[in-house]
Amino acid sequence: MGNPTAEAAAQQVFQDTTSSYAKDAIAHLVKAGIAAGTSENTFEPKKAVTRAEFATFAVRLLGLKPVKNNINPYNDVSMNAWYYGNVAAMTNLSILEGKSQGVFQPNASITREEAAALLVRMLKQSSKSTNLLSSTYKDAAEISDWARPYVQTVYQLGLMRGSDGRFRPHNQVTREEAAVMLDAILQKKTWSDQLKSEDQLGIQLGWQYNASTAEFKKQIEQSEANTLVPRWFFLNSSMKVTDLTDTSLLSWASATDRQVWPLLGNRSNPDLTHQMLSSSANRAAVISQVTSFVKTYKLDGINVDFENVLPADREGMTAFITSLTTALHALGAVVSVDVSPDLGTDWTDAFDYAQLGAVSDYMVLMGYEEHWNGDPQAGSVASLPWVKKALDTMLAEVVRSKTILALPLYTRDWSSVNPAASSWDITLAEQGTRARASGSVRRWDASLVQYVIGYNSNGTPRYIWAEDSRSLSAKVMMSGERNIAGLAYWYMGGETADVWNAISNASRFESYIF
Repeated sequence: MGNPTAEAAAQQVFQDTTSSYAKDAIAHLVKAGIAAGTSENTFEPKKAVTRAEFATFAVRLLGLKPVKNNINPYNDVSMNAWYYGNVAAMTNLSILEGKSQGVFQPNASITREEAAALLVRMLKQSSKSTNLLSSTYKDAAEISDWARPYVQTVYQLGLMRGSDGRFRPHNQVTREEAAVMLDAILQKKTWSDQLKSEDQLGIQLGWQYNASTAEFKKQIEQSEANTLVPRWFFLNSSMKVTDLTDTSLLSWASATDRQVWPLLGNRSNPDLTHQMLSSSANRAAVISQVTSFVKTYKLDGINVDFENVLPADREGMTAFITSLTTALHALGAVVSVDVSPDLGTDWTDAFDYAQLGAVSDYMVLMGYEEHWNGDPQAGSVASLPWVKKALDTMLAEVVRSKTILALPLYTRDWSSVNPAASSWDITLAEQGTRARASGSVRRWDASLVQYVIGYNSNGTPRYIWAEDSRSLSAKVMMSGERNIAGLAYWYMGGETADVWNAISNASRFESYIF
């Protein structure tokens, strides 16, 4: 099956669809660029539709992008296959999954009951009870237990009805049947209007790290980021704020309609931070300098990144952010504050989430370091249950419209023998190289919603809890359900290229209200 453009497809005339009951649906889907023929002149309407083909139809109908996951979800799908990006895109969103761990069977045909489940997931419908099936279909007893709610739901939606009082659950779906089902979705205006909607990604904040201005610009261009955080301003012992501003980045950001919120950092120095926060005069001196920078460089905002702050500085921290926000609002600039998840430890005692959330414009929750560098116990940097709990804890004190969730574009390579001392951060590209290395194994952990990769190095077992397009998609959808202000990424350049299409898809699919 090819992948012609919508323009070419619109001119296709198939010799074998003139007598098909699905003739109009096929023409409609081909013109829309959703379906394509098996050759220039044939559609083969009676041929069974494969799992790979259905994934491709679904991606196009939902207005999504193919995602060439850097970590292949399946052992029986080639990353070079024409359908790989579509199968991965559907897997990332949990619409279409494998037959078993690592097995997709791309060329297997889809049964009618499998198609029912796919349509329900595509339309984000909750599957109904099954009390009507026995009175609807003579062959209701033949429908698999897992499929019964889906079959009832598609019947009630009017997408699949069967014939002669039978559903035929185990029959293969033909290409013409698939066309009729999918076209029925487009014929419902409330659904098709959703599919035509513009992407609304909200704030997409990207931090610069270990990258020159030229490298950072390239990273931003290849991403979804619309808000740049270069590392320009840092406290020092004389209460002078270092100014590393690169005006060429400001000009470029302005020309490309992106915001710049430079970072104001403390380099994780608790004593220096205490010296500043505990003195009203020192706070005022720093605010005066930052305000001057915002005015001089016409900055859109400031991102305050104070880490390792002493619990004793809680009031000083709130006072500092309150005064800084007042000063910057007078210039039309915003203040965002980076905070770690509140786990009830003294690491976050200095941050009064409710007060900081009330006075600042945005709170950026750093949704990573569940297991940190030096942790004696190996584990995930950001498992979905942990990130979800951290975000919900934050949302109990900070309004959604001010909350930004930061996601990791890095992970950690752990020693099984000495996690605390012999483990290190790696980029997602390095992670993928290890995942593909000879002898490495991986399994999808559905409870953590990420892959666990195992491999040997010099005889020592090592483990990686992977962050990739699939795990990040789940976090993006979770955050979308909570309707927060946006997402942030630590750090730009740590990702693989496929991540951005995955994030865009997850945000788009989550926004649909069918």
